[in-house]
Amino acid sequence: MVLFEIILIKYMFGIRSIRQTMKEIEVNMAYRWFLGYGMTEHIPHFTTFGKNYERRFSDSEIFEKIFEHILLEAIRCKFVDASAVFIDATHIKASANKKKAVNEEVKNQAKHYHAELME
Repeated sequence: MVLFEIILIKYMFGIRSIRQTMKEIEVNMAYRWFLGYGMTEHIPHFTTFGKNYERRFSDSEIFEKIFEHILLEAIRCKFVDASAVFIDATHIKASANKKKAVNEEVKNQAKHYHAELME
């Protein structure tokens, strides 16, 4: 579960890499609380995340499907605003049907993060 929570933090706060995400988790108490880590607990090295991800999810689309479901739930609960997309710091407003745009955006984002994690 922590693997998905780390990716959710990365996605929701626009952190560019797993390495940077893990550094942020080390110093941010809100992130530590969300992940279930105490103030003095050691945060795993970023390579631990990559190795676990590769061993568990490299040959299937299960990670993408689970992450897509989590994003849809976060959007439904209004934790994530899917009305705008940011690409290379350029703000682009969605002008499509909201239901269709939300579903397609989540799928594209999940695929993007899957490809990024595989690198």
